[in-house]
Order: sequence, then C-alpha cells, then structure tokens
Amino acid sequence: MTTQTAPRIPMTARQVRRRRRLRSVPLYVTVWVIGVVMVTPLLYALISGFKSTDQLSGNAFGLPSPWVTQNYTRILEDSAFWRMLGSSTLIALGTTALTVGAAALAAFALARFAFRGREFLFTLFTVGLMFPFAVAILPLFVLLRTFGLLDNPWGVILPQAAFGLPMTIVILRNFFREIPGEIEEAATLDGCSAFGFFWRILLPMARPALGTVSVLAVVTSWNNFLLPLLVFSEPTWWTIPVGVQQFQGQYSSDTARIFAYLVLSMAPALAFYAVAERQLIGGITLGATKG
Repeated sequence: MTTQTAPRIPMTARQVRRRRRLRSVPLYVTVWVIGVVMVTPLLYALISGFKSTDQLSGNAFGLPSPWVTQNYTRILEDSAFWRMLGSSTLIALGTTALTVGAAALAAFALARFAFRGREFLFTLFTVGLMFPFAVAILPLFVLLRTFGLLDNPWGVILPQAAFGLPMTIVILRNFFREIPGEIEEAATLDGCSAFGFFWRILLPMARPALGTVSVLAVVTSWNNFLLPLLVFSEPTWWTIPVGVQQFQGQYSSDTARIFAYLVLSMAPALAFYAVAERQLIGGITLGATKG
C-alpha cells in the first residue's frame, strides 16, 4: 500500500513578504541596538552641555533645569574656537587634495600600465598599511625640524598625505582596473593621450571611489591628534582635537562646559559625514560589487 503526499500549496506574495520580514527581524534588532549604543553618548554629551556643573553632580541623567545655554554661546563667541576650526578645515582639505591627487596618478599607473616591478611596487604600498604611525613619530619630528616645517601647516599636511597614500592607492587601483580596456582603446583611437584618458574619462567614471577616499581622508585628518600636537607648539595653528585637550586642561573643574566644547567640536565632522554619507556608502557598495 503506497501513501501519497499532499501537493504543496504555493505561497502567495504576501506570505513570501511576511517570511522575508521575519527573517530580517534579527538584523533590524541588531542594527537598532548598535545605533542606540552609538547615539546615546552623543545625546548625553549634548544634553549635559546645557547643564551647569552642579546640575551634573546632582542629576547626571535628567534633563537640565534650567537649561544653561551660556556653555555653548561662550564657546561660539570665542575667536580661538573658530581659529582652530579654520585650521582643522584647511589642513583636512589640503591633506585630502594632496592624498587623492597623488594616489589617483599612482593608482592609474599601477592599474593601466604594464611595466617591470609593478606588482612589487604595489606590494610596497600594501605593506605601508601595516606601518603604525606611532613608530615614525621620533624620526618624523627630526625630519620636520630639519626642513623647518614645525609650526607650519605643511608639517601636518605632508605626513598625513604620505600615511594616507597606501590605503587610497589600494582602493583606487581596484576601481581603475575594472574600467573596460575597450573604453581606453576607443579613446586612444580618437586621439586621446594617456593623461587625457585619465583626466577626461577615468576620473569621472571613478567618481564614487574618489568620493569614498576623499571622505576617509577628511575624517582621518580631522580626528588626528598626535601629529598636530607634535608639530604645533604655538596656538596659531592648533586643530580641534588639540583644542579639546587644551580646553579640558583649562576648564577641568567645569565639566558641563567641556561637554559643550566636545559637542561643538564634533558637529562639523558629523555634518560633513551626513552630507557625504551617500557618496561613501555608494563607493563602498560599488567596490564590493566589483570585487
């Protein structure tokens, strides 16, 4: 006696969507938990900046009562804060322009030209990813002093660009290699030189990659603390991270004002990332798809 299995009833589109949503619940929960963990310290610092130090001592986790706006307004009225903001912006933009410009040319040569020693040269750049910055502090200081670059923004821009080249070259080379060779052949037949192909065709097509490495360079430069502290002994060129350290030392007893300074110091970087987020994610996604 044989048994017959009942035929499967195909799921409807609504059932398929429901099953997909149920499978995505752990992922959504994980994302929300990570988001809450990351946002909570920022919200705490923001709210604490509107308190007085006495309020922080008596009610560390409650809302301000009353709201103290002087902590923020006094910092915004301080010319030193705006000077450090301008210094950080100038150094970040200079580092980004130099890093991306030099890395794009190097990545173009390593990706589109065949020459002896190309892979060995690329390997040297990849080895640079494992070279810790702290190891080079002492020889770098001696080198900058020899060339008279102490208390000079170029003393920060040039080393930052040098240490940012390996990562940028690795990212851009992978993008440049994915450009079809037929496009380069067609451009050559139309009379386009190698640099013309690089400038007119390759760079526009690699815009997502250029946006990604530019965002990374800006954020890395903005958060750099050790190198500006080493190079700048005068407050004229102090950057925001150095300013935070100096402000904490000056107002160590006024915790609420320190919170306000930290929030205002992070605000430009957060605003920049919010604007460039789509470009950064788009470049990373495109790179993962091509890889």
